[in-house]
Amino acid sequence: MSFRKKSKSREKKANLHALCLQNIRCARRRWAVSSEQVSPLKALTEEFQLSVALGDLGLLDGKWYVTHGGLLRLARRNRCAGIQVRPMRQFSDPLSSRWVFCATVYKSLASKRFVGYGDADPSNTSPLVRGAEMRVAETRAVNRALRKAYGIGLCSTEELGTLSPTPHGPGETPRANADGKSQPRLRDQLCLAIRRFKLDPNLVKSYAADFCGTDSLSEASRESVQAFITHLNKAAEASRDALLCKLNSFAPRVAVPS
Repeated sequence: MSFRKKSKSREKKANLHALCLQNIRCARRRWAVSSEQVSPLKALTEEFQLSVALGDLGLLDGKWYVTHGGLLRLARRNRCAGIQVRPMRQFSDPLSSRWVFCATVYKSLASKRFVGYGDADPSNTSPLVRGAEMRVAETRAVNRALRKAYGIGLCSTEELGTLSPTPHGPGETPRANADGKSQPRLRDQLCLAIRRFKLDPNLVKSYAADFCGTDSLSEASRESVQAFITHLNKAAEASRDALLCKLNSFAPRVAVPS
């Protein structure tokens, strides 16, 4: 081995060692990692050169996850030739906010392709990204394709479902069921029902206020709104047509000119 090659090899080892120490320090500051969690962190650092400081890795429930940014930086370091992404229209339903994407990664111009699929809808995404299901599905597809291309067995944080805690507004705290698990906000439950059964939001709000016996939905008690959501789901499942007739009765009347 020539002197230049030996010098580059020593420099690479030194850089990896420095990155490993930096990752351990950052991880201990952020998550107070245990010795069992440090060992896989070292392996990930040495094999993929992922950086905790740059947000390439995350620790959730004691397990390491790679991030979208980390995967893109890994692809750039390895001179990835390109990524193609396209929606799978036959499996997508924009009206119910369900999207499926296919991503293809080419590590080099002459390499074989690595394909990954990603799906997203209100049932498998956090309320924090409600309304952005299309972008979530695209990101998940890219992440899966990149993980296949570079042999990363870790799941990415963006591929997780509703692990993120449900946010709550002022004066509203997350409720728990008998098992101690937090429940989605009533607003999210109602929006999910509207999207699932493709209902008119304004008519549903008017129906809800009438059902709860208030002038507006915001004045109704939490228990009344919860009862309405249960009623709405049951009515839609029993007969959506009958429910639509009921909702149409709350449509504003248009005055006919004489």
